[in-house]
Amino acid sequence: MGERKVLNKYYPPDFDPSKLKRISDLGHQGRVRMMLPMSGRCKACRCFIYAGTKFNSRMEIAGDYLGIKVFRFYFKFTNCLSEFTVKTDPKNLGYTVETGVTRSFEPGRMEDEEANRVKRKRVAEEAAVGDVMKSLENRARESKRKMDVLAALDEIKSLNSRHAKVSVDKMLENLWCLSAEKEVELEKEDEALVKSILFHISKGSV
Repeated sequence: MGERKVLNKYYPPDFDPSKLKRISDLGHQGRVRMMLPMSGRCKACRCFIYAGTKFNSRMEIAGDYLGIKVFRFYFKFTNCLSEFTVKTDPKNLGYTVETGVTRSFEPGRMEDEEANRVKRKRVAEEAAVGDVMKSLENRARESKRKMDVLAALDEIKSLNSRHAKVSVDKMLENLWCLSAEKEVELEKEDEALVKSILFHISKGSV
C-alpha cells in the first residue's frame, strides 16, 4: 500500500521558485477560515444564513480605530454565490454589515431603542407641560437610581475586601480551634456520663 501514497510532487523543467509568493508577502490580503459572527439574510436570493457557519473569506485592512486595526471580510453565499462584506467594529465591540446582506438581529439594539424611547418621552413630557415639578421628579428619580447603583457597588466592594482578608492559615487555625473545642466538650460529656454511672452504682450498692 505504500506505493499508492505518493508524497513527492512533479516540478516542470521551467519551474522558478523565486516567482512564488510567500505567505508573509501576502500580508492581510490572504484568505482566512472563520465562522460568521451573526445571522443574516441574502439580498439576492433571500435565503437565511446563521451565525457559526464556516466560510473561507478574504480579509483586508479597512482602517483603524484608536490604534486598533479594522478588518473587512468578504464572504460568498453558498446558494447564489453573491458576495457580502462584514467589517469589524472595535468601537461597539462587534461587527457591522456593509453590503449584500441584512442583519436579522443586532445585540444591544433593542436596549438602545428602549432607552432612547424613554428619554424622548421624558423630554417631550417636560417640554409639553412645562412643569418644573415634573422635571424635578425626573431628576430626583435619576439621582436615586444612581445612588442605588453606587450603594450596590460599595456593598460588593466591602464583600470582596472581607473575603480577601481571609487567608488559608486563618481558616486552618479556625478549624483547629473548633475541633479542639469539640474535643473538650466531648470529654466533659464523657466525664459527666461516668460520674452519673458511678453515682447510680454507689446508690444501688447502698
